[in-house]
Amino acid sequence: MSEQKTEQQGYPITFGAAYPEKMSRLTTFLRCLLVIPHMIILYFVAIAASIVAFIAWWAILFTGKYPKGMFDFFVGYMRWMTRVNGYSYLLTDKYPPFSMD
Repeated sequence: MSEQKTEQQGYPITFGAAYPEKMSRLTTFLRCLLVIPHMIILYFVAIAASIVAFIAWWAILFTGKYPKGMFDFFVGYMRWMTRVNGYSYLLTDKYPPFSMD
């Protein structure tokens, strides 16, 4: 979807993936095993993210603002999970970093 069309419809989040011309056969074969360390760590980060989301809901309810630290943590978790999902669904051949950046 083009940038201009996205802005007209008002989507707050965009997603882009470039077509991979060539992918490594070895990492594609071992992809399920390579993703396991990320999934283990992300399982525990997801538990923390759900607790943060619950507390943030109350904070937003009473203060009308999303606490900055909680927002940054949740956005970092979502970025990391999206990179891992893109790798595991064969959208990219680049191994995702163990990072919330």
